[in-house]
Amino acid sequence: MTAAREQDRRPAAEAPPRGPAARQAAIAEQVLAEGSLSAAELAERFQVSQMTIHRDLDELERQGIVRKYRGGVTAQPSGVFESNVAYRLKAMQAEKDAVAARALELIEPGMAVMLDDSTTALALARRLAEGVITPLTVVTNYMAGLNLLSRARGIRLMAVGGDYDVSHDSFLGVSCVEAVTSLSVDLCFVSTAAVSGGFAYHQEQHIVAVKRAMLDAAARNVLLLDHTKLGKVALHRLAALSVFERVLVDAGASPDHLRDLEEHKVNYEVAGS
Repeated sequence: MTAAREQDRRPAAEAPPRGPAARQAAIAEQVLAEGSLSAAELAERFQVSQMTIHRDLDELERQGIVRKYRGGVTAQPSGVFESNVAYRLKAMQAEKDAVAARALELIEPGMAVMLDDSTTALALARRLAEGVITPLTVVTNYMAGLNLLSRARGIRLMAVGGDYDVSHDSFLGVSCVEAVTSLSVDLCFVSTAAVSGGFAYHQEQHIVAVKRAMLDAAARNVLLLDHTKLGKVALHRLAALSVFERVLVDAGASPDHLRDLEEHKVNYEVAGS
């Protein structure tokens, strides 16, 4: 075979997507996959000017997909901002599933169970959707959880509505809090962004308000965590860990972080150990 024919059979380099919408979708995919990127890196990858990239990032930030900072963009959380739900769905999947498997063992037929809008609680919803525990009443404000459980047999599904928040794919706000406070459930499962010093923390006030209402509406509360949340703080103090019947964390938790839970007399379990 001639060199010319061999070259013809090589795959051509992938061309940058054409048009703002296609480019923005591709930018979002790369930022969610890599966590953070600079505007200069994105301009080089997509072969456009940095001014064009900044316009794209402004639109993606408006949609709640990414967060801009000086010189770049990120999908990662900070002490003030929670990461976008698309980023959280891809993070720590095995660890969240291990915690969900243990949480499932706490649920009995006939219970009313409340799930928050965390991706860890969504891992539990996936197991509930298999119909292994019925009859069951499940209450949630998470759109992904509602869509998942709406197809499950033997589950009475209740949505607590409010203002839809695209960054979290959930219903929040005053009307959501009021809907939650009108209920009384047997068991509530929530997760949060940070745990340290005997307290659970979260970055966003409107999320804290809904989670607190959920905790108040339940006879028993369980905190679901992947180990990356331990040893961290965020802007708002959500609750003392004493309000939880138990804290479930995956086996990646370090001895120092588990020791901190013990020193604050937290009833915790290591899932999958």
